[in-house]
Amino acid sequence: MKWDFIVVGAGFAGAVTARQLANAGKRVLVVEKRSHIAGNAYDEFDEQGVLVHRYGPHIFHTNSERIFEYLSQFTKWRLYEHEVLAKVNDGLFPIPINRETINRMYDLDLDEVGIEDYFEKVRVPIDNIQTSEDVVLNSVGVDLCDKFFRGYTHKQWGLELSELSAGVAARIPTRTNSDCRYFSDKYQYMPIDGYTKMFENILNDKNIEVRLNTDFSESDISKLGAHIVYSGPIDVYFDFCYGKLPYRSLRFEHTHCAGMEKYQDVGTVNFPNDYDYTRITEFKYLTGQKHSGTSIVKEYPMSEGDPYYPIPRSDNELIYKKYVKLAETENNVTFVGRLAQYRYYNMDQVVAAAIKCAEKLLNSSV
Repeated sequence: MKWDFIVVGAGFAGAVTARQLANAGKRVLVVEKRSHIAGNAYDEFDEQGVLVHRYGPHIFHTNSERIFEYLSQFTKWRLYEHEVLAKVNDGLFPIPINRETINRMYDLDLDEVGIEDYFEKVRVPIDNIQTSEDVVLNSVGVDLCDKFFRGYTHKQWGLELSELSAGVAARIPTRTNSDCRYFSDKYQYMPIDGYTKMFENILNDKNIEVRLNTDFSESDISKLGAHIVYSGPIDVYFDFCYGKLPYRSLRFEHTHCAGMEKYQDVGTVNFPNDYDYTRITEFKYLTGQKHSGTSIVKEYPMSEGDPYYPIPRSDNELIYKKYVKLAETENNVTFVGRLAQYRYYNMDQVVAAAIKCAEKLLNSSV
C-alpha cells in the first residue's frame, strides 16, 4: 500500500486529521503506540460493567456550532452539564466561585448586586496582570484565593500560583449568579455510547488503516515516503535537542464501590487543601449509566510519567519556540495537537486545530 499520509497518534488531533484527509480521497495510515484508539479520552467498561474514563474525566463542551455539528456525524449525544464542588474545611462549595459559594462560605444572604459589591470589596486590584496569582487576587481577593486556589494549584502543577501564566487561572470564571455549572458553553454533551465508540466511527473509513502498539520513534514508518502528521510531544520528535519540555503527569486510582448507588453528590469533587489527590470523579454522572454499584477515580498529579498537561510558563514557551523553528525546516512533517503544539487545549480546540491542519494540507502541494 502506498500511503499519502502517515498520522502519528489516534487521539483527537490524529483521528480527526486522518478522517478529513480520508474524506478527500487520501490514503492514511494511523500509528498509535498504545493498545487502543481515542488517546486520553479512551473509555471502557471496568470489570464490574461501569463505563469509566481510564485517563480521567473528559467532559465535552464548546461554543462552536461547527465543532459540535462535525462530531455529531460520529455520535449521538447525551445532555450533561457538569457540576463540581470543592471541599474547604468541613464544607462542600460550588466551583467556579459563585453566589452560592460566597453565601454558604461566609453565612451571608447576598443577591447578585451584593455579590458584585462583595468581590469589589475583597479583590486586590492589579493593573498589570501577568500570573495566575494576579488573576485570582484581582478577581476574588486573598481569602478565597487561599481557600480554593493555592493548594489546588500547588498539587496540580507542582508550582505556586505566582509561577503560572495568567491563562491557567483565567480558564475558571467567577460568577455573581447562582449558576453551579462548571462550564457555561452553549453545547454541553457527552457521546451517548462513549468516546471510544465515537473514535471508532471517526476512523471507520476505507481510506484509513490503524496500527496499534506501534511506536513511531522506534519504527521505520517514516521511511515510507508519505507526509507525516505528528501529534505526539514535539520535543520527543526532535530527540530533546533543546531539552525536555515540562509536562505535568497524572496517576489514576480507579475504585468500584459495590452496592452503592452513588458515591458523591456531583460528578466531581475537588480537594484543594486536603489529601494528595486533587479530585474524585464519579463516572455514572457523566455517562448516565444505571448500575447497582458505582465507579470513581482519584487523580494524583505527578512530575514524571506520561505527558498530560503542558505547563504554561514563559520560560517553557521559549523552549517550545525553538522547537517550532526547527519544525518549520521539516518539509515533510506537520505538527498538530496539545502535545505537538504545547498548548493547554480543550477537546473542541484540538478538533478545530485538526480540521484546520487537514484543510491546510489538502490546499497545499503535499
